[in-house]
Amino acid sequence: MPRLVECVPNVSEGRRGDVIDRLADAIRAVEGVRLLDRTSDVDHNRSVFTYAGEPDAVVRATHALVDLAFREVDMRTHKGEHPRLGAVDVVPFIPLAGVSMGECVDLAHRFGREVAERHQVPVYFYAKAAMRPERVRLPDIRKPEYEGLAALLESTHDPDAGPRRLHATAGAIVVGARPFLIAFNIELDSTDLKLAQRIAKEIRESSGGLPAVQARGFMLTDPPRVQVSMNLLDHTTTSLETVWREVETRANAAGVRVLRGELIGLLPLDAALQVTAGALKLDGFTRDRVIESHFLE
Repeated sequence: MPRLVECVPNVSEGRRGDVIDRLADAIRAVEGVRLLDRTSDVDHNRSVFTYAGEPDAVVRATHALVDLAFREVDMRTHKGEHPRLGAVDVVPFIPLAGVSMGECVDLAHRFGREVAERHQVPVYFYAKAAMRPERVRLPDIRKPEYEGLAALLESTHDPDAGPRRLHATAGAIVVGARPFLIAFNIELDSTDLKLAQRIAKEIRESSGGLPAVQARGFMLTDPPRVQVSMNLLDHTTTSLETVWREVETRANAAGVRVLRGELIGLLPLDAALQVTAGALKLDGFTRDRVIESHFLE
């Protein structure tokens, strides 16, 4: 069985196409790694890269990405809608095949310590790789954002690895191991940011909403509209169909229609089949009813 790990770094650059292309090329240049997807957003000023391969090859590709991003992104001038702590904001390792979650935790700790030593950058470990209970949730680590982090490095945000000072241009980095999540956004036909923020608050788990859902409301431009941005931490607990229905119901109650959904990165086949079964009201619909699945197993 092949040993496959996925990595999904989020880089604080979504506007300079030439830089984003070079970041993708840095990943592609590493033997044993396949770049599966790249998604960039101008308003968030952020790019998400999805790639997979043998564990050591994935670590080499991630170092290549970080090396280039740290040269190209200056956090002192970075602006964007999405919360972030650094030029490479977060680096999660996800087990795909033949690799356990525990091995991905070890991989995250190894990579994080190497980055701290290589670049003298503060590193925080999160999710399954968290070394403190208050650092399991990424939003809790990222709450002060880049602009507020320096004042907290000697107290609540002392790093798990690396120096207690921000990197001059790269800020800090969060590294972890986690199961597969789905990054999914829903855009509304409205410029009412408070509405998007209210809906996000009502549906996210931390506010008593849907289990395994993180959510925030954002304002987008060109054209102006608001977005409910979500991470589905476990689609078997809360599905894409469920979050769509909950957001649409609340938007419609406020007299606002949903414009579109947006998938950031990739999603598992079972999550897509889950949506199909719900939309078509198919009884007993499983993946073995899809012809291609018989050749993928």
